[in-house]
Amino acid sequence: MTDFMNYLVLGLTRGSMYALIALGYTLVYGVLQLINFAHSEVFMSGAFGSFIVIHAIVGNGQSTDSWAVPLLIVLGIVSGGVTAATVAWTLERVAYRPLRKRGAPKLAFLISAIGASFFLSQLAGKLFHRFQNQPFPAFYNEDAVAFHVFGARVRVIQLVIVGAAIVMMLFLDRLVTKTKLGRGIRAVSEDAPTAALMGIDIDRTISRTFVIGGALGGAAGFLFGLTLGFGNQMGFLPGVKAFAAAVLGGIGNIRGAMIGGLLLGIVENMVPLVGIDTKWTDVVAFVVLVLVLMFRPTGILGERLGRAA
Repeated sequence: MTDFMNYLVLGLTRGSMYALIALGYTLVYGVLQLINFAHSEVFMSGAFGSFIVIHAIVGNGQSTDSWAVPLLIVLGIVSGGVTAATVAWTLERVAYRPLRKRGAPKLAFLISAIGASFFLSQLAGKLFHRFQNQPFPAFYNEDAVAFHVFGARVRVIQLVIVGAAIVMMLFLDRLVTKTKLGRGIRAVSEDAPTAALMGIDIDRTISRTFVIGGALGGAAGFLFGLTLGFGNQMGFLPGVKAFAAAVLGGIGNIRGAMIGGLLLGIVENMVPLVGIDTKWTDVVAFVVLVLVLMFRPTGILGERLGRAA
């Protein structure tokens, strides 16, 4: 039971980050029926943006006062979100909008997305290579803020990550289902030409969708860097897993992306519990995805954004 609870806590922590990234995929797909393969680099940009801001304020973080820790966490989430939202907005304006204006086929969007992904990845490698594989500033003491629940060791930072992710996911769910902007997003997702006839600005709605998805991905980038540090594959591999989570829950479905992300994170971290070597973690996660899709091809919830409400 103790081992199970430990792995469950780790799974919920990582799954919360997957869910936030997956929301960016599912929002864009719900509106444009487009898989934004550059979203993993949008997530990565949020991680680097928040790292630069936090590092500029506290350096290595060793002498940070305890009262400043909550403020730094909020600042990291905001700076990561703003950085990634800016990149996502630019991406939509440069890589996708010109194609949409010309009525380009879906294949052109796909090629543009892959090209943008490679460009952003290479650009980040050139600009931030000195930060790769560098730990995030240690501005909090992990051992001093840990307690036990049913024998499992729970760190306060894990509660912060899960709590922040839940708050942001609930906020997005309410925004899409209850606000004017959310009704516009759902209308464009359901029938863009008719939505335009009803007075909805299609370009503005799509741009805001990219910004919202990018901001959530950037916030996840900060949380990812805070707990797992930076690495050469921090954009691609978590991004692919988050895309798998979006498909698992039902691509284009916001609540499905949340469920898919949490489920994928839990499954990944339960691998050692059943006696499988941790090097097979990625394989097991995608095997679970395939098995679910064999019995439910549309994912767990399987509704598109426009029909989700």
